[in-house]
Formats: sequence, structure tokens, C-alpha cells
Amino acid sequence: MYETVDHLLAGPPSGASEAELVDWIAGLEEIKCTAEAVQAEAAVRLDEVVRERQSEAGVPARKLGEGVASQIALPRRVSPEKGAKLLGLAKTLTTEMPHTFALMKAGLFSQWQATILARETACLSLDDRKVIDYDLCATGPCGEPAKAVSMGLRQLENAAKKLAITLDQESVVARAANAEKDRRVSLRPAPDTMTWLGALLPVKDGVAVFAALDQAAKTAAAAGDERTRGQVMADTLVDRITGRSTTDAKPRIEVKIVMTADALTGDVDQPALVEGYGPVPATWARDALNDADVFVRRLFTDPAGRLVAMESRARKAPDGLAEFIATRDGGICRTNGCDAPIRNIDHVERHADGGETSAENLQGLCERCNQAKEALGWRARPGPDGSIITITPTGHTYISPPPESWAQPPPTWSRAEFGLRDVLLEQTLAA
Repeated sequence: MYETVDHLLAGPPSGASEAELVDWIAGLEEIKCTAEAVQAEAAVRLDEVVRERQSEAGVPARKLGEGVASQIALPRRVSPEKGAKLLGLAKTLTTEMPHTFALMKAGLFSQWQATILARETACLSLDDRKVIDYDLCATGPCGEPAKAVSMGLRQLENAAKKLAITLDQESVVARAANAEKDRRVSLRPAPDTMTWLGALLPVKDGVAVFAALDQAAKTAAAAGDERTRGQVMADTLVDRITGRSTTDAKPRIEVKIVMTADALTGDVDQPALVEGYGPVPATWARDALNDADVFVRRLFTDPAGRLVAMESRARKAPDGLAEFIATRDGGICRTNGCDAPIRNIDHVERHADGGETSAENLQGLCERCNQAKEALGWRARPGPDGSIITITPTGHTYISPPPESWAQPPPTWSRAEFGLRDVLLEQTLAA
């Protein structure tokens, strides 16, 4: 087995035929699926070992397992939220869906396919879930391949839904009603200074919104509008949500932008940082500010490329310092692999251990990461370059590099920037 894996990972030889290359791709896919299954087994065993260690140390029952999701997330380079989902999936597969898990170990079923089945059967009883697991993923009595193996993702999802409704329609309906509580709107960066605006809505509302935008596009096309269907739908969405009556009207927005004074005036073209999005070209930032009715809060960097340092003698970061940290860290949790928004401003080195309430010893964390680092055996300390060094209970070390706002030093440090620094320091220390 090891020879086969090493052979495949070495890559196809020069001059391999089309058939050999296809076989190589298939072999690597099997390895990926099997590896994901073994990762699931390791995650479950890690959870068991950690819970046992914490129990022996006297950790309350309600806190057993705290930090495990983060220990899974760090080596897999994903967010702690994703780590928790992976752990939950692993437990489900290894204890409740044996046939699905067997397909994964055989290299015939991916983690995402298994996730679909687990998701669509989550509201069912254990017995009903096992029925679907057997029906879709068990090998036939004469060795026939499992039904799920040849299904596409949408087919797999629909097959699981149909079986779930057949077995327990009441539970499926109840889950659908409860799911409406999760309705929300999200925003994430897209390439080329664009963003993805998404909404999770009940199906009737989502369909109604899309139908209204589609009708607007058809009406515009009939009137000879030269914009594409997608452009009309996007513009209509913005118009109706913001109250903008025409495409030429200026949107009123509030922006927190981190840039040097020289970049703002156009003397240099260093990247600016828009909170909630990320780096943008200085030219784009200047144009955007000219095209909108904007309240702008500018924060400047020092000659070392860092935002102005601030500190406080209080245990809790004052509002000004907390806002400063959130901006410095780009609004994103500092934990490696975590893309969640900042919800807590936390000490890197614990305040109880002598950690200062200063910019150097504070970090922005999401709720889950903030709780995970309080679990038994976790340690952290700030690095001299603005990095954060986290040591897990197993002794593994992970380094979170300095935020982007620390990375590019401006060529000059103007009198205006010195003045703003002094004002910010006075306001923060007074708080």
C-alpha cells in the first residue's frame, strides 16, 4: 500500500498515455477519500483522549472536549468552526453511518459526499438514518456497487431527501420550519475589488426575490436597456435596498480605511486596506471616496509599517484601543486558518499571567477561538514582529504572522501623521 501511495504521489512518468493519466487521477482520488476517512478516525480518537485527560484533571463535565475542534482545525489549516463540523461529521460517520464510512475508507466516497448524507439525515432517528445509510451506501447482495457511488452531488442530495421524507416527513417539516431562524445576509470579498453579497432565506422568499429581479431584467431588456441581464439584476438589487433611485446617484456609505497620508493625496500608490474587504489599490480607494457621500475614518501607519501603538492599564481594552486592534487585524480572527469576523479583543499572554493590555499583547479573535485558547494546556505569546505564537496542549506550535497593515512601511512619516498619532494616543490613554 505504501509503495502504491508513494508511487502515485511521485506523479505520472513522462510520456504516460491518456489511459495511464486517467488511472493516475483515479488512484489519487481514492487516496484522498481514504485519507479523509482516516483523518476522521484520528479526530474521534483525539476527542476521546482529550476528554479523558481533561476529566482526570478535574475539568467540569460541561467543558470536556473544549479546544478539540481547534486542535483539529490548526493542522488541517481550516477555521475552528470548520474543525468542529469535521469532528461532528467524524463522530456521525464512525458511530451511525458505517456503510458511508466504509465507502470512504475504500476510496469510493469523498468527505463532501458523506457530508451531504449526514446533513440530509441529521433530523432523523438513529434507526432511520441507518436505513438510508444502508440503502444508498451498502454494497449489493451479489457485490453490486453501492447506489451512491455513481450519483452526482445533486442526485445524492435528492435521493437522501426523498428517503428522509418517506421515513419521517414530520421531522423533515419540523427542521425546515426551524431553519428559518438561521436566515441571514453575508458579505465576503471577491477578486478585483468586488464582493459577494449572499442571503440565506426561506425558499419562498428567496424565489420571490430572484423572480422580482428577473422581471426587472426582462422589463429593462424590452425597453432597450443595453446592460446584461446580470447587470440589471445587480443594479436593481442595490437600488431597492439602498433607496438609490438611479445608477448615477451617489451611495452614502461609511468606510474605515487604513492608508498613508501620501497614498491618500496621490503622492504614492501603496495599497490601502478597507475594513470588511481587504487590500485595495490606492487609486481605486481615492476614486471610490470621490464617487460616494462617505464618512471616512483614516488610520495611519508609522515608519515601521505598523498602526500607531496604544496601551492601557485596564484589564479590558478601552473602546478606542479595541477598535484599533480590530482595524489592525483586518477585522478577521488572528487564528491560523480562521476567517471568522472578530468578536472579542483578547490578551495574547493572559492578563492573569502578567500580560499587558497593549496593542502588542492584544489580538482580535472570534468567539470560538477565544474560548478554545482558555482550555486546559493552551498557551500563547506575542512575537517581536507582531506575530502571535500559539502552543497547543500537544506541544504543537503555530505562528500567526503579523497583520497585513504591519507589512508595508510608508516611505515618509509626515507632520500630519505625527499629529494624528498624538491625538489617538491621548484619546486612548484617557479612556
